[in-house]
Amino acid sequence: MTAPHDDAPDHLHAPDHLHAPGDSYAPEHAPAPRHTPAPDQSYTPHRTPAPEHAPARRHTPAPDRTPGFRPAAAPRRGRDRRARIVAPRPGRPRITGDPPRAAVIGGGIAGLAAATALAERGVRVTLYEREQQLGGRLAGRPVTLSDGTTATMSRGFHAFFRQYYNLRGLLRRADPGLDRLRALPDYPLWHSGGLRDSFARVPRTPPWNALAFAALSPSFRAADLAGMNPRAALPLFDVRVPDVYRRLDDVSAAELLERIRFPEAAHHLAFEVFSRSFFVPPRTLSAAELALMFHIYFLGSSEGLLFDVPDEPFPQALWEPLGDYLAGHGAQLLEGRPVDVVEPGRNSGFTVDAAGRTDHHDAVVLALDTAGLRRVVAQSPRLGDRAWRTRIRRLRTAPPFLVSRYWLDRPVDRHRPGFLATSGYDGLDNVSVLERWEGEAARWAARTGGSVVELHAYATAPGIHRPIFQEGMLTRLRSLYPEIRDALVVDERHEWRADCPHFPVGGYQDRPTVRTPDPAVVVAGDLVRTDLPVALMERAATSGFLAANALLEQWGVRGQTLWTVPTRGRSAPLRALARLAAG
Repeated sequence: MTAPHDDAPDHLHAPDHLHAPGDSYAPEHAPAPRHTPAPDQSYTPHRTPAPEHAPARRHTPAPDRTPGFRPAAAPRRGRDRRARIVAPRPGRPRITGDPPRAAVIGGGIAGLAAATALAERGVRVTLYEREQQLGGRLAGRPVTLSDGTTATMSRGFHAFFRQYYNLRGLLRRADPGLDRLRALPDYPLWHSGGLRDSFARVPRTPPWNALAFAALSPSFRAADLAGMNPRAALPLFDVRVPDVYRRLDDVSAAELLERIRFPEAAHHLAFEVFSRSFFVPPRTLSAAELALMFHIYFLGSSEGLLFDVPDEPFPQALWEPLGDYLAGHGAQLLEGRPVDVVEPGRNSGFTVDAAGRTDHHDAVVLALDTAGLRRVVAQSPRLGDRAWRTRIRRLRTAPPFLVSRYWLDRPVDRHRPGFLATSGYDGLDNVSVLERWEGEAARWAARTGGSVVELHAYATAPGIHRPIFQEGMLTRLRSLYPEIRDALVVDERHEWRADCPHFPVGGYQDRPTVRTPDPAVVVAGDLVRTDLPVALMERAATSGFLAANALLEQWGVRGQTLWTVPTRGRSAPLRALARLAAG
């Protein structure tokens, strides 16, 4: 077995002198990387057999392609020459002697990243997942359709952006060439008023991407641009973490746009799409998170806004192969085993109670969603100190969201995009045509002559009647794509969830960091705050690796090398102006 490597962008090289501790990032004076680094040799690859009591796992092979189904091109690797390295502290390549035991609680992206980094370096890992499958919010489950077909229902579309260096590095463990990802050709945005935007022709590198987007977009008129307040917009061009939270966390995303006097049409078409990606409306989202998001995807990175998607449902394409990889490194995967209590031991270590089974571990990774973290901490009264427990108790989730998937008896127009972001459609936030990229959906569509279409509605209003709302979403789809106005619904599935973290105005200080009052307990997930410019799935993966690194550091072992988008604005003059404007 070859050593898994860091998914470094092309042309990047880790400066030899750079060793960033824990949650810190590469110093700003570090020279810009120039070429692709050698594979990470921070540990010696050593595949140990899975324990006898670990369930056998089977790698799902890629299915035969349906005739006529042509997936998009394979994804390109990162190309940003200014991407930054985050090097772990020096240490031994792997554990020597009697290996410590670590409990990773949560089998989503964060937990899988932490388990991977620990198991690769010889730690005895037990991963607890309450559901019957890995993946967390990207899990999937089999369903039987009314026509007898077995399909996979998940919580919906996710975009794997090329800025997601650490997430992609995690996926490379089981898929070294990222062959299970496919590139979508565009990221179109439609407003109900008739405005249409696209990122297909927008260059990747700032500031040319922003200038080209404004020039090509019908949302930007000369009069609107002349009326903007450039001074108020300067913070968007010098985003640094955590400084951006000091400056903007007490302001809502909507208030920041009002200060900038951003054109109303562009506000709805572009900014609202970004803010609702956090599953909250702009009035309740911290402006710091919006500014960070623009830095990651647009103003600070030259990777662009186009993205990749898995070519099969999440379990088959991503999590089953990664589960096999972990089992091959000796990790014990306990799916369907929710953790109830984590308690410090009398002398050392921790006891983990999970569904009637009690195990002892030397360290714990809490890689749970917001509600899960609050529940475990509340039921574990000796975990952490009072201040930390109070902050955990104050965490909240975003409003409920809906994912609806329809199997239709006729196809949508062949020119419809695989993914469409929408605004102004009474709650409908995006539409996906799954057979454009997913093999399972393509095979069903080829056999039946129909289409598999998925709708998302984020941040739904409180008190709505869910069946009526679901019907309204379908009505809006038929209006948006009139060729399926008379289509019959062969089957449908609906997922209502409310488990995404909320990043409210002024809430940054309450969010947990990777490290806790107990050095043997660490936290990971997209709810965690770090000193790195990451968000959403990439924050989950990065925090998982950081959590593992914090434990490995205590055991004298070198952790995982990480990468991020640039840690400051790309333009020195704009950075200087932003500092002047900030006083």
